[in-house]
Amino acid sequence: MLNYRSKQKEQEQILAKIGQIEEQISQREEEFNRAKLVCDNGELDSKVKERLDEIKDELELKITINSLNSSQRKVREFVQAEIDKLSKRIQNSSSKIVTLQVDFISKFPVISKEFGKGVEYCDEFIKKLEELQKDNLPKWRKKFKQLLKENTIRDIVMLQSALEKSAEDIVEKIGTINKSLRDIEYSDGTYIELVAQKSNNIDIKEFRQSLKQIIAGAIDENNEYDEQKFLQIKEIINRFNGREGYIDVDKKWRKTVVDVRNWFDFSARENYISDGSLKEFYAHSGGKSGGQKEKLAYTVLASSLAYQFGLEYDKIQSRSFRFVMIDEAFGRGSDESTRYALKLFKKLRLQLLVITPKQKINVIEPFVKSVHFVYNQDGMDSSLISMTIEEYRKNRK
Repeated sequence: MLNYRSKQKEQEQILAKIGQIEEQISQREEEFNRAKLVCDNGELDSKVKERLDEIKDELELKITINSLNSSQRKVREFVQAEIDKLSKRIQNSSSKIVTLQVDFISKFPVISKEFGKGVEYCDEFIKKLEELQKDNLPKWRKKFKQLLKENTIRDIVMLQSALEKSAEDIVEKIGTINKSLRDIEYSDGTYIELVAQKSNNIDIKEFRQSLKQIIAGAIDENNEYDEQKFLQIKEIINRFNGREGYIDVDKKWRKTVVDVRNWFDFSARENYISDGSLKEFYAHSGGKSGGQKEKLAYTVLASSLAYQFGLEYDKIQSRSFRFVMIDEAFGRGSDESTRYALKLFKKLRLQLLVITPKQKINVIEPFVKSVHFVYNQDGMDSSLISMTIEEYRKNRK
């Protein structure tokens, strides 16, 4: 009886084990059928199927019921390694995309001022690309170069020519004024000569050099105006207009570089009439006495007037206009420098209206034909008394 029960128990255990095996087989068949259904429905593309076959071959899988767990582990490890490779490629690609985005935003800040940086912002860049492709900008490249050369470069050439011509005019005017100064005795046996030297101002030097670089080859028909040429022009135009955050700086710069008078440092030489040799050099009026400063200023003023009126020293030109009004004249100057100036104006045959304090009339008297006194008694209305110089002298006695 015991032997029978022992055999019965062993059979039950075998049947239970077979049942477990059959259940595992059923589960694997179900998994296989689901996988086969996915493949048959085209849910895995051919490349994935090929890759699965490759994985099986690479891992040398011989799938049996007893090796399923081991095969599953090998497949999982292999797939994870592939995922890690792809993740690293995605990370590197994302880094490159962000670098390109940053570079684009830096080069084109205006059109990309609202763009973000990151893979999630690619749609913004793609949209801008589609707009640019729609505009077909390359089609206008030739037209752009043509307009750049025919219009913009031409305007820069005209600007540069106008400024250089103005600078040449200044040199020419200085030469003409020096002719008048040559005939005016400054002190005993000397005359004044104006000197215009090129300024060492760095802004002016760089500006003139930039203009030369821009128009270099402008008359060459085969010259190609590339983006670098355009950027040079753009930089100058931006400074002319005033860059954001640098409005005051650019305004000062513009006033400096386009006023050709700033292109020169002016000075004066006092030369001997006898041989033209140098007696003294006046780089500025610093260190000179008040009388010396006034005398030099009156000399330059008189010669400038001579140039403006087209006068020549000691020559009569009856039809020339030569009226000059000087306000607040000689009020603080010395009597000696005042007499020098009046003699100088007389030599140039200038007609003067001198507005000056009453205390200077004794110095001016020998050079005028009439005087006019203006006074205000009650602070409301001014009155004017006019008389000839003879009447003034008579009444003064």
